[in-house]
Amino acid sequence: MTQHQPPAAPSGILVEVSDLRVAFHTATGAVTAVDGLSFELAAGESLALVGESGSGKSTVAAALLGLHHGGEAEVTGRIRVDGTEVLTASPAELRALRGARAAMVFQDPLSALDPYWSIGDQIAEVHRVHTGSSRRAARQRAVEVLDRVGIPDPARRADAHPHEFSGGMRQRALIAMALACSPRLLIADEPTTALDVTVQAQILDLLHELRAETGMALLLVTHDLGVVAGNTDRVLVMRGGREVEHGPVARVLGAPDAPYTRELVTAVPRLDSVRERPAALGGGAVPGGDAVPDRDTVPGGGVPGTPDALLTVTDLHRHYPAPARAGGSGLLRRRERQRAVDGVSLDVRRGETLGIVGESGSGKTTLGRLMVRLLEPTSGRIHFEGTDLTRCSERRLRPLRRDLQMIFQDPVSSLNPRRSIGESVADPLRAHGADDRTVRREVAELLERVGLHPDWYGRYPHEFSGGQRQRVGIARALAPRPKLIVCDEPVSALDVSTQAQIVRLLADLQRELGLTLVFVAHDLAVVRQVSDRIAVMRQGRIVELGTVEEVYGAPRHPYTRGLLAAVPVLDPAEADQRRAARAALRTPHPEAVPAGRP
Repeated sequence: MTQHQPPAAPSGILVEVSDLRVAFHTATGAVTAVDGLSFELAAGESLALVGESGSGKSTVAAALLGLHHGGEAEVTGRIRVDGTEVLTASPAELRALRGARAAMVFQDPLSALDPYWSIGDQIAEVHRVHTGSSRRAARQRAVEVLDRVGIPDPARRADAHPHEFSGGMRQRALIAMALACSPRLLIADEPTTALDVTVQAQILDLLHELRAETGMALLLVTHDLGVVAGNTDRVLVMRGGREVEHGPVARVLGAPDAPYTRELVTAVPRLDSVRERPAALGGGAVPGGDAVPDRDTVPGGGVPGTPDALLTVTDLHRHYPAPARAGGSGLLRRRERQRAVDGVSLDVRRGETLGIVGESGSGKTTLGRLMVRLLEPTSGRIHFEGTDLTRCSERRLRPLRRDLQMIFQDPVSSLNPRRSIGESVADPLRAHGADDRTVRREVAELLERVGLHPDWYGRYPHEFSGGQRQRVGIARALAPRPKLIVCDEPVSALDVSTQAQIVRLLADLQRELGLTLVFVAHDLAVVRQVSDRIAVMRQGRIVELGTVEEVYGAPRHPYTRGLLAAVPVLDPAEADQRRAARAALRTPHPEAVPAGRP
């Protein structure tokens, strides 16, 4: 039996928010997350809530579906969604609203999907709960929406579990679940934050197409202004729980009124940005890569080895056993080994920043970990200042490790939550025999150098913001005074202004300390800001290598051109043109069939 539908809001207004205030009560007092926010959203319209981490935008999204009910939050004001007064609605009325008439797509699909249920069963359950349909009809609906969001072979893939899907496919599955009951409102909370540029473009294009087909309204919550252009009609900029600016997307992004909005727009990394470089650095050929014309001659007959090379990798491989799968007779058979890094050769030159870009699964993070010997290569050579690291015993390698450091993508998981940040930064110093007085002095200097107060030595990771925790990770990497630092997606989870601060910090430290950096990222605009040379990876190989001007100005490999075409832009007209071009050339994406699935 179909659930009762309350009357829609008058005059086509689907969402009405008036003087919304949300406060969370903690042990140290109340914290106001949203402070007097008001806005409307019409049926079929799209609105972006934009702001830095902590601005209150995700709190607003959750409040629209009454997700703060029964919690520690105090919510006042008025929220009306498709005729339901959310703040005074009964639990039954909220259940009828959620999923059926207003649905939400969360940032992290792994935490939003049940690992024990198949994707199809989870979607079917949502449909049955809200429509009372039969199991067969619900299953059919699950297959229909999986097909609509671009999941290949949806009838078969409906039986797969979340871990058998790639990141982009899991996000598509969440969107399919949201579509199961044909909602009038879709709330997308940071739906593309952890995705590479091509998958991000696919998800945003999908949301745009769904809006055009179904007429549903879209509330897009994001810290990335680049995803707003071409995907929303209006933008509401938030800071400290309050509205800073609100208007049509073209006007807000093109001629913002508020100084804070101008700061956000200025902080967005762009493909046309220019970085001052200490010297002109040549490009290189691509040994072991796809057929790409040489930009410059590589010394040694195609093997890297320039005189100013700090680190050289030669024909480097890292393979992993692939999961077993059923053969034609039902017996398990082994697939070919997965080649995470497949014959990479390149130099990292003293004092430069080498950017390594590519989609998820391209092998860029594995290559970075091999460079600092956090992983053992299957074969190949890694020379650091003339020493072959692959032939060093652990005893001989130990003193060299202080010269090779890494900054990780997620500072939360790389910092021990039970130890103070000062002790985490001190670990490399103590490992090399520094006494307590020296450790205290040097840690204080390091914290100050990365923009943290020296007196915060005794504080714990949970007491810091994401950007501050990343600064702690940088301080820890600097502690042993390394010569080379590999930065693995160091700003991917940060908002644009915090990204800009971390990028500036790394540039300042490089100038002051003469560091050599390898910057691994999927964000091509950020990589352009920081790099001297760029290596583009695909399926474990380098397909293009050259200076920033060469790779960005005249990309030679079709894969590189595809990556650049997927980078979000701030001009809505250009964003529309790019989306139309992608639609005309759309082909199945490599991530459509993840490893381990035939």
